[in-house]
Amino acid sequence: MRIGLWLDDDQLSVGEITQRAHEASKAGFSSVWLSERGGWDPLTLLTAIGPLPAGTPVGTSIVRTYPRHPLALAAQALTAQAATGNGLLLGLGPGPQPILEGQYGYGTAKPVENLREYLSILLPLLRGEQVAHDGPAWHAAGALSVPTGPALPAPPVYLSALGPRMLALTGEVADGTLTTWTGPRSITDYVLPALTRAAEAAGRERVPAVIAGVCVGLTNDVDSLRGWVHEQFGAAIGLPSYRAAFEREGVAGPADTVLAGDETALEREIDRFAAAGTTELQIIPCGTPAEKERTVAFAAELAARFGNDRS
Repeated sequence: MRIGLWLDDDQLSVGEITQRAHEASKAGFSSVWLSERGGWDPLTLLTAIGPLPAGTPVGTSIVRTYPRHPLALAAQALTAQAATGNGLLLGLGPGPQPILEGQYGYGTAKPVENLREYLSILLPLLRGEQVAHDGPAWHAAGALSVPTGPALPAPPVYLSALGPRMLALTGEVADGTLTTWTGPRSITDYVLPALTRAAEAAGRERVPAVIAGVCVGLTNDVDSLRGWVHEQFGAAIGLPSYRAAFEREGVAGPADTVLAGDETALEREIDRFAAAGTTELQIIPCGTPAEKERTVAFAAELAARFGNDRS
């Protein structure tokens, strides 16, 4: 199992984010991830950061598809792919319903169907192919005039898949899934079987990867850290897809999914993810600034222990 690091870019300058990404790469993390959170655009940030030491891949976890036409996203993604030395991991998904409807005014009645159609346009474009599509949700015609091929391969695509239909879509066409609020039990009993069934039905030789985003805090005060997670992420309880994930894992909300405690406790819990078949654990540092710093340092030690093949 690889160990990657999610970077919190809130209120940081581009220079500060670049510095933290380079520090994570030098510390030995297998990958570095940014999210779309209503601030900086992650793909543009990754383009500004450029290639990282040791060829560390950089990913988006996630960018929202509804506000981005697939032709526009393909151009942006391939630009970031080239700028990062072919190190892009393109994580995408529809995005949270309240944001899409409340901020953008988009209807989200059929997110899986919308994303399936979206990918039927995006994936060929990323491979340098011509598209001519006129569907119920998207129209796209043309190709990108960039030098795709061996010098600029299509980046791997990961979907934010939690429900059975989104996992089935991932198993059919994507390189992996980016899970949130999903623990070892759900990965073993629910996520991997769903991906395996879909991949086999589609005639694919490999089961897509499982990249699990997990809140982690090295702390002497577990209750306070769980309170911090509830304050920061508790709104997820109100979203149906996340609520279903909590129910599958047998927990009430985000605070119950956090890995918190001393080094021994964290190592034990992280080992459970490895045993469950997780491809990569995406560490989301939580707590006070001091706790986050300790968490990152400890996670880097574990990354070295796990070996972290960055390919």
